[in-house]
Amino acid sequence: MPFHKIINDPVYGFITIDSDLVNHLIAHPYFQRLRRIHQMAMAHLVYPGAVHSRLHHALGAYHLMRCALQELINKGFPISEEELEAAEIAILLHDIGHGPFSHALENTLAEGMHHEEISLLLFKELNQLFEGKLQMAMDIFTDNYPKKFLHQLVSGQLDVDRMDYLTRDSFFTGVNEGVIAYDRILKMLTIHEGELMVEEKGIYSIEKFLVSRRLMYWQVYLHKTVLSAEQMLKRIIKRAKVIHAECPGQLNKFINEPLQNITLQQFCAIDDYDVVMAIKTWCSHPDKILSVLCEGIINRSLFKVKYYNEPVKEAMITEQRHAIMSKLEISEEEATWLAFTGEASSSTYNFENEHIHILFKDGTVKDISEVDDALINENLKGNIKKYYICYLRS
Repeated sequence: MPFHKIINDPVYGFITIDSDLVNHLIAHPYFQRLRRIHQMAMAHLVYPGAVHSRLHHALGAYHLMRCALQELINKGFPISEEELEAAEIAILLHDIGHGPFSHALENTLAEGMHHEEISLLLFKELNQLFEGKLQMAMDIFTDNYPKKFLHQLVSGQLDVDRMDYLTRDSFFTGVNEGVIAYDRILKMLTIHEGELMVEEKGIYSIEKFLVSRRLMYWQVYLHKTVLSAEQMLKRIIKRAKVIHAECPGQLNKFINEPLQNITLQQFCAIDDYDVVMAIKTWCSHPDKILSVLCEGIINRSLFKVKYYNEPVKEAMITEQRHAIMSKLEISEEEATWLAFTGEASSSTYNFENEHIHILFKDGTVKDISEVDDALINENLKGNIKKYYICYLRS
């Protein structure tokens, strides 16, 4: 009897699992760990509903991949059962390498390691465990499979990863500006000369997708209070490493031992709960900097953030640091942990490395930015950058 299982998802309704291999991967501890990792890191401190996990997102992206491939099959493009399953697995496992609090602590807990690298390491280990059955999925994930469009659905300007996180994050935050017509976009997908493209009828849906992405970045992902909380979280881990603060559980290895001493299994043993437990423990730490940062996160007493269109003047940061030195009776070096500047940036559309191609009825192909009267044009090229100052409130 063929395998069949459904999962009830608040965004899409029922998600179907019809592969025994996919079901076993979902049940694996490496994947189940994603339940304990926030999709949006500290955004729940601004948008209380944003408590969904990486597991939610992985299943959602898997569902959209199934829908996209079925549309392409219905249009007559040859995709075998093996390729179908492999592409589903590639997107299901695409974020399996994320550590605690996702992007907020990336390259902070495991310095020099990005989640894509860790995902690939876990992919290889799972491939061995499942006796090589994940090889095609791994080839798709790494863009080493001949059918390039399969990789583009996993990672590209118009991948199902982005479609799900915009749809899901807007749903859980309640920010309607992020809503996209993902179902129409999927219906408009096509393949031309081996590349993923969009039919001419889908132009406006693609423009809405790109604009929604820009709005979500500045209204949600780079919201000044979200940025404040995530910068505080990063500084907690960095400060703990500097002073070798002890903490319970597996997280202690990441704080007090070199990264080369830590195994892949030990990385997969930590999640958001370990970090929160450590933060609660450090609230009473004798190091004043660490305790102030931790109490700020636990009690939601977050640093003040102000955005500017040009670099923050040195006099402004000096003023804030002197105020903090006086208030807490700490040194100037210590005050740099509690008052600092930085940059935040996002791009609506990457004109250089990745493209969304529109296939017209006469067979011509144009980049979305080259379409007549396109909303996405040179005016939206490159990164939008803002400068900020972040400091302990007086």
